[in-house]
Amino acid sequence: MKHLHFDCFSGISGDMILGALVDAGLPFKDLVRGLARLQIEGFRLAQKPVERGAVTATKVDVLIEKGFRAPLTLAQIKRILLKSGLPAVVKEQSQAVFDRLADAEGKAHGVEPSHVHFHEVGVIDSFIDVVGGVLGLHLMGIQRVTASAINVGSGTLTSAHGSLPVPGPAVAALAVGLPIYAQGPARELATPTGVALVRTLATEFGLLPRMEVHHVGYGAGTADPAQWPNVLRVFVGEGADAALGSVETIVELQTNIDDLNPQVYETVFDRVFAAGAVDATLAPVMMKKGRPGNLLSVLAPREKVEAVLAVLFADTTALGIRTQEVQRRVLPRRFVSVRVDGHDVRIKLADHAPGRSKASPEYEDCRRIAEQSGRPVKDIIETAMLMYRQSQDKRRRVKVSK
Repeated sequence: MKHLHFDCFSGISGDMILGALVDAGLPFKDLVRGLARLQIEGFRLAQKPVERGAVTATKVDVLIEKGFRAPLTLAQIKRILLKSGLPAVVKEQSQAVFDRLADAEGKAHGVEPSHVHFHEVGVIDSFIDVVGGVLGLHLMGIQRVTASAINVGSGTLTSAHGSLPVPGPAVAALAVGLPIYAQGPARELATPTGVALVRTLATEFGLLPRMEVHHVGYGAGTADPAQWPNVLRVFVGEGADAALGSVETIVELQTNIDDLNPQVYETVFDRVFAAGAVDATLAPVMMKKGRPGNLLSVLAPREKVEAVLAVLFADTTALGIRTQEVQRRVLPRRFVSVRVDGHDVRIKLADHAPGRSKASPEYEDCRRIAEQSGRPVKDIIETAMLMYRQSQDKRRRVKVSK
C-alpha cells in the first residue's frame, strides 16, 4: 500500500503541500497538465528551490494573471468542479475540502456555509491549492494518508476583520478533534486551506506509522522566519499491509481506587460508555501500605476525553487520573445480520487476511432475544453462529455453481 505521511512540525498550507509533493517526486509537468483540466484561466504555476532555515525545499507559486470578476459561492465552485475533466475521485475529494472550508468560514463569521463567498483572486489560489493537493496525491498513486499533530503557531494575525489570535477562527473550527500545538515563531503556521486538506485526506493523526520510506519531500511556505525551517515534510513509501489493521491514536485513562463501594462500578462503566469510551476494564492491584485496590482503565477517542474525565471524577473517589495517548492496531470491521427466533442478530466481522475473517454475535442482541424467549443466552449465541456459518456455506456453493 503506497502511503504518504504529512509531518506538520511547521504547520501546513496549500502551497506547502504542492511544494512537498513535487519535492517528493510528483512530476511538475503532470501537475500542470492535470490542473489544466479545471478549465480555469488566469493563473500559472511556477516552482523553484528555496532555503528555509537550514532546509532546502521546493516552493510552488500560483501566479495570478487575472481573477474572477465576482466572489464564488459553494454552489458555483461545485459546478466548476463538475464541468472539469478531472477524475471523479479528485472532484469528490476537492468538493469535500471546499465543504469543510465553507463550514469553518461560516462558523467563524456566523453565516450558513452556502452563503460563504470565496473572494476574487483568492478563489483561484484556493482552487489550485485544494485541487492541486488532491490531484497530486492521485497522480502519485497514494492509497493511505496520515499526518502528525499540527503546529498551528501562536501570536496574532492581521485580517480584513482586524487583528485575530492564532490560530484564526476558521483554523480553530477545522482543528476541533485534531491534535494541535503551538511552537516556534509567533506567527500563523497553519492555514484554513492546509488544515481542511489534511483533515479531509488523512485517516489518522499521530506519530509516524510503520512504513518503508522511499522518498522525503519538503514544501516551503511563503514566510521565512529567522532560524526556523518553515517547511512541510512528507514521507512517501510502502505502508503496512491493510490486512494487519489500521493504526489509530486513542487516549488511555487510568486511576487506582481502594475506597469505592464495588456496587458503584456497574454505574461507572455504564456512564463512561455513554460518554464515548470505547473500552473499560477493572483489575485488582496491591496499593501502598498493602491495601488491596482496583486499577480502572478506560480507552476513549481524543474528542471524548473531557466527557469521560467528568464521569470518572464525579462517579468515583479518584482525585487524579493519568492520561496518555497510545496507538492501537484495529482490524477493519463490518456487520451482517442473521435471524434467530424471528429476530435479527448482528454478526460483527473483522477481516484479518484476504478472504479470512473473525465472526462474533453482538451480545446485546442475543441477550434481548434470550430475555424475550426464556432461552439461555449461550444457546442464542451458538444458534446465531450456526446460522451465520450456514449462510456462508450457502454463498460459497452459489459461487461455485456459477
